[in-house]
Amino acid sequence: MAQKIKQKVYSALEVAKICGVVNQTVINWIRANHLKASVTPGGQFRVYPEDLRDFLVSKQMRVPLELSELLKKNEKVLVVVEDDRVLNDLLSVQFRRAFPSVNLKQAFDGFEAGSLLAAHRPQAVLLDLNLPGVDGYEICRRVKSDPEYRNPFVVVMTAGDDPDAQARCTEAGADVFLLKPVAAEALIKIFRDHFLW
Repeated sequence: MAQKIKQKVYSALEVAKICGVVNQTVINWIRANHLKASVTPGGQFRVYPEDLRDFLVSKQMRVPLELSELLKKNEKVLVVVEDDRVLNDLLSVQFRRAFPSVNLKQAFDGFEAGSLLAAHRPQAVLLDLNLPGVDGYEICRRVKSDPEYRNPFVVVMTAGDDPDAQARCTEAGADVFLLKPVAAEALIKIFRDHFLW
C-alpha cells in the first residue's frame, strides 16, 4: 500500500457523511475490522484516505472525486487489466520489481477494471481487449474521453485475430497497441519511456 498521507485524515463523522450513514455505523465498521482506522490519544477514530478508498471500492460504493484527487496527488498508479490470472500475476510481479514506487492494481475482468479505474484514477493502464464483462474497447473509450480520468496512458494488448482491432483501439484513444505475446521487458520499457518511474 502507498505511504500514508499525513496531511489529511477523516473522522468517523466525515466518513459517515461520505457514505451516507450515521456515525455509529462507521464506528461499528471500524470495530468489526471492515474499515481500517487509527485511534487518537483521546479515543477518536481517524481514517486515512487510502484506507477509506479501499473500503469504498470493496463495498462497491462511489469514491468521491475529492478523495480520488487527494490520493492522486500523492501516488503513482498503474492498473493491469488482464483476465488470464497467470499472465496478470506474472506481469504484475515484473512491474513491481521495475517500478517499486508505483501503486500497482490488478483487475481480472471489465467490471473490476471499471471500479479500480474510477477509484484510483491511474496515470497508466495496461489493458487486455478481450475481457469478461465490459470489453477493453469500452474501458479504453471511457477513460480516454471522460475528463475525470485525466487522460491516462493506455497500452492495449490482445491475442485476438480481429483485423480491425488496432483501428478500433486508436479510435477509442489507446496510446499503444500490441499483439500478444508481449515480453514483460518490452512492456516495462514502454512504460519507463513515458514516465519517470
